[in-house]
Amino acid sequence: METLSLPPFDYQVKKEAGKYWIFDIIRRRYLLLTPEEWVRQHVVHFLIEHRHYPTSLVAVEREISVCGRRQRFDIVCFDRAMVPYLVVECKAPSVELTAAVFDQAFRYNLTLGARYVAVTNGLTHRSVRIDEGAPCQLSPDFPFFEG
Repeated sequence: METLSLPPFDYQVKKEAGKYWIFDIIRRRYLLLTPEEWVRQHVVHFLIEHRHYPTSLVAVEREISVCGRRQRFDIVCFDRAMVPYLVVECKAPSVELTAAVFDQAFRYNLTLGARYVAVTNGLTHRSVRIDEGAPCQLSPDFPFFEG
């Protein structure tokens, strides 16, 4: 897998039926190791190990209803009151972070109402703090947990 601009982490990979699988510490199971899953696992570990998000407050690939349609977010981190704090949309390293990627993350946040929205392809990361009545401030990093 491609080297990303996130710190390395200890991961468990197995090969089964000619395919590689990576262990997800949140869902507690092995998942097919795709380029997007590689990014998602890096982000999960980064948020927990370097941004101090408690593992118990991180959700990965859960279904939500967005404007009446079923969608699956990549990562949502909650504060201690279980209010969404950070929504992260992950893409494969080969995917450019375009306005459409931001739009997807912001659509999820219409339902979730998190304070931060972030997008990443593992090489480039952008996050935005959502403050009503204030202009959005773009950051090249993920926010620390303030829960």
